Amino acid sequence: MKTEFPALASGYSTVPPGHVATIVTCLEMFAPPPRSPVPAAAATLVLERWDSPDIEGYRALFRDVGASWMWVSRLTMADDKLAAILNDPKVEIYALVDAGRPIGLLELDFRTENECELGFFGLVSDAIGKGAGRFLMDKAIETAWSRPIGRFWVHTCHLDSAAALPFYQRSGFKPFRQMVEMLEDPRLTGVVPRTASPHVPLIEA
Repeated sequence: MKTEFPALASGYSTVPPGHVATIVTCLEMFAPPPRSPVPAAAATLVLERWDSPDIEGYRALFRDVGASWMWVSRLTMADDKLAAILNDPKVEIYALVDAGRPIGLLELDFRTENECELGFFGLVSDAIGKGAGRFLMDKAIETAWSRPIGRFWVHTCHLDSAAALPFYQRSGFKPFRQMVEMLEDPRLTGVVPRTASPHVPLIEA
């Protein structure tokens, strides 16, 4: 199901003080792509299903993975709302582990019938660029399409790594929509350090 949002008027729009704006790109696939070669890094990697994770542990990994990319939604969400998601049997959460250390987070959301959303996908900074991302994506695609779905989709934005969008496209996702999202700058509200996301200008309110 593709949710509709109000159209943005042509021309410039001012971003309110204390906020950041980002362009969100939504991508989808309707069948699993050909399998990729298994990266050499896979030898030490294990994808572990994380059933009903405790909120504190989940947020710790969420923060570690999203520290550079303004992942804040699950940090500011009320505990009871987050617990309901983490304990929903139609939401599958996985930790990517390398030699006993969690280095990645994968979240697959099957709550909409006949489809799966790649809700969260990422690695800690020192694991990027070594093949772990390809391993994790291959596992995400394999797991999603092992269920009776007809569509697998994801969204990313320019607050994320510049490599994210090309990576999703190489993985078989195709863009189908763009949106503009505005949010309070979490560096100004104290949710993340002021040094986070240096690729995004910090403008004092």
